[in-house]
Amino acid sequence: MPGLTWRERADRRGAPVCARVCPVRATEKQWPRGQVWAEAGARERRHEAGADDVAVETAEEAKEPAEADINELCRDMFSKMATYLTGELTATSEDYKLLENMNKLTSLKYLEMKDIAINISRNLKDLNQKYAGLQPYLDQINIIEEQVAALEQAAYKLDAYSKKLEAKYKKLEKR
Repeated sequence: MPGLTWRERADRRGAPVCARVCPVRATEKQWPRGQVWAEAGARERRHEAGADDVAVETAEEAKEPAEADINELCRDMFSKMATYLTGELTATSEDYKLLENMNKLTSLKYLEMKDIAINISRNLKDLNQKYAGLQPYLDQINIIEEQVAALEQAAYKLDAYSKKLEAKYKKLEKR
């Protein structure tokens, strides 16, 4: 069958393609058919290389794996799948626990900040009340300060006037 690919030839002859692609991977314990397929493919290659006459293939009947092997493999698969799913669910559960703890800590921090804000507000109100109580005294201090400033100006004027008088007195004394 010239002009055909190896896949097309294998499909036409009925030989399994997987035995031709990778006959080494087929082991008798896991895939008993693979051994038979590999042997059929080897016989077919011998016939192709040999004569021009038409080669007739003979193949043995494919044996199904024993039920005990299938059951064991199923049990193994289910136990591994259970382990995998348990791990996935545990990881998700741990993520949720972490989020829960983070939310609790954040809530506590906000409660602390709320208490601090309440204390600051209370202290500010107390300071405003004390300032309101001191306001009349502060007003008196401002009035006294203004009076002291006016008195100081009067003292400077008096000092300047006394210097002028002294200068006139000295002038009159010299005459």
